[in-house]
Amino acid sequence: MSHSLDAARSALPVSAAAQYLGLSVSTLNKKRLTGDGPQFFRLGRRVVYRQIELDQWLESHRRFSTSVAA
Repeated sequence: MSHSLDAARSALPVSAAAQYLGLSVSTLNKKRLTGDGPQFFRLGRRVVYRQIELDQWLESHRRFSTSVAA
């Protein structure tokens, strides 16, 4: 089985991805709408996230000071 197929099968639904990130489902949905959230897949009506993309998105928001602009 291919690596990408394994990743797609282990993708997290929106509710699980939101919980993983510590966000509400509503916030994650809004971030997806505005393009501010992690990368996702749309499978028909279903939206899913790969954990690696969630981790990358979290890492991209790492800050060392609240006084430094993003």
